[in-house]
Amino acid sequence: MTATVLVTGGAGYIGSVVADQLLTRGHDVVVLDDLSTGHREAVPAGVTFVHAGIGDRAAVTALFDRHPVHAIVHLAAFALVAESVANPDKYRVNNVGNARVLLDAAVAAGVQRFVFSSSCTVYGIPAAVPIPEDAATAPMSPYGETKLEFERVLRDYAVRHRLSSVSLRYFNAAGATEQRGEDHDPESHLIPNVLAVALGKRPAVDIFGTDYPTPDGTAVRDYIHVDDLADAHVRAVDLTPDGAIALNLGTGQGSSVRQVVDLARRLTGHAIPATDQPRRPGDPPALVAAAQRAAAVLGWRPRRSSLEEILASAWRWHRAHPRGYRS
Repeated sequence: MTATVLVTGGAGYIGSVVADQLLTRGHDVVVLDDLSTGHREAVPAGVTFVHAGIGDRAAVTALFDRHPVHAIVHLAAFALVAESVANPDKYRVNNVGNARVLLDAAVAAGVQRFVFSSSCTVYGIPAAVPIPEDAATAPMSPYGETKLEFERVLRDYAVRHRLSSVSLRYFNAAGATEQRGEDHDPESHLIPNVLAVALGKRPAVDIFGTDYPTPDGTAVRDYIHVDDLADAHVRAVDLTPDGAIALNLGTGQGSSVRQVVDLARRLTGHAIPATDQPRRPGDPPALVAAAQRAAAVLGWRPRRSSLEEILASAWRWHRAHPRGYRS
């Protein structure tokens, strides 16, 4: 069904790919982004771009007055775990307070579908891996707490305002499309930092934590290609759940930090020196998704999310864009 979809954070890494896929599938797309971390160059041609933040009540209200928005894909958030530990108020103000400004304006405008970019960090240290959606939630960082709090807000709005919502709990987004990849400042994600060493932009990659209770002592994560993530969002836009639901987005397979580094060495042909560092605050030992519910509800399965394809696609993008979107 063709509709006007608002993508908040549509100038960001995942949001720009979501906007691109929505366009490809025939939707009209409006992107709302304050460009505090995103890139105007990442926004696909053919979308309507609004330069403002989600907490700008006047700008958001005007947007809904001008555009008949049918659904919202909400990705605009601060997303650095370590920064959230150091500055929790910054995360609560933006990821919950400002997000509620957007949500209230959407309800007032009659929007009935909301897709939320949540996170596997809501689980904290899981009792069992892979992690099902009904596992206990115990975030280890203010970032994870804000994601869980906004999920609760959406459940409340489902009752009070009959707003249908899907919270997509990402595991580790990675990889690139031909035109869009990761360009963060600072960069906290493992794969672009590993590839930056291969490109000669960093002397070594830091491995944070080598004493986890995992097979090789390094953290294990479930990596999912950004193209597969975007596909799940587009499918969720067309879903009208009864109330608010949460779905994991992952592959069900985990890879350790050392496995990622070793495969990157083979793919790039570079030595990629690594430096062992202490654990970072807020990092659980292992996060791997049980993703059967997304398959059942969305008809979604990852197609590009082998670790080899993720790394190869990211390597192609970073070689073609050595200075990110400034290249």
